[in-house]
Amino acid sequence: MDGIPLGSSYTWASARAAGVTRRQIERDGHRIGQGLYLSQAVEPTLLERCRAWSRLLPAEASFGGATAAVLRGAPLAEPSRPTVVLPPHLVVPARRELVRLVRTLGPEDVGDHAGIRVTSGPQTFLDLAAALPPHELVAVGDALMRGGHLDAVGLVRRLVRADRVRGVVRARACAPLLNGLAQSRPESHLRYWLSTSTLPPPEVQVPVRDRRGRVVAHGDLGYSRWKVLLEYEGRQHAERDQFRRDVDRYSLMAIDGWLLLRFADHHLGGPFAVVERTRRALLSRGWRPDPC
Repeated sequence: MDGIPLGSSYTWASARAAGVTRRQIERDGHRIGQGLYLSQAVEPTLLERCRAWSRLLPAEASFGGATAAVLRGAPLAEPSRPTVVLPPHLVVPARRELVRLVRTLGPEDVGDHAGIRVTSGPQTFLDLAAALPPHELVAVGDALMRGGHLDAVGLVRRLVRADRVRGVVRARACAPLLNGLAQSRPESHLRYWLSTSTLPPPEVQVPVRDRRGRVVAHGDLGYSRWKVLLEYEGRQHAERDQFRRDVDRYSLMAIDGWLLLRFADHHLGGPFAVVERTRRALLSRGWRPDPC
């Protein structure tokens, strides 16, 4: 700003103290909160907005909930208002631009992400358990595992300490279903619906081998015993190169006797079509439900 280094974000007070005029602030700054500005020179991403808010928040504050999940790569819509987690003893003026959560957190419940304080993977999963339906919670947990922010041991350790925390029952029910091998949100949804049905739990990233035992393809989900595979077809499968690879992959699967079920976005409204089609496929391959 005319030779005055203010950085990607700044407060009104710090800019004025540096000699910036009111008009310069109005011309350069994008106001994201009372007295807080993001420079027009940077993209107003969630990370940049959180970095800006860190200037005004106390050192004990951290970003959590959906904000932490999105920053760590979870498949959620970017929140319009960042969620800030504060300890119970801290009195901070309410700001309508922020969502506040009050939590008693230990050192293991908070970590660093790109230079800002963010709740850990296990803490983020627990906080979201009260707000998300189970299939979405599993998708978030899978993504956190896939990104290296969550593991089974650390999650169990956090849930043991949770006691009567809101959402802990759902978190404990969904925790055993998490799998870091899942490659997408739709895959997680399909696996959740199958795992909570009366069908056998599916395997993830099922290897398909040729006659020499070499792995030539992987199915998103499947049942090796009955040679049934499930694939989710996202938009990327319509791209020319991906379509060609899929043709070869599906041909290899069929040659080796695999029965392939393909699902798309219109199947994600609920479990019925996924579970029923998978049930019929398994029955055709010799699976029989437990008579009990």
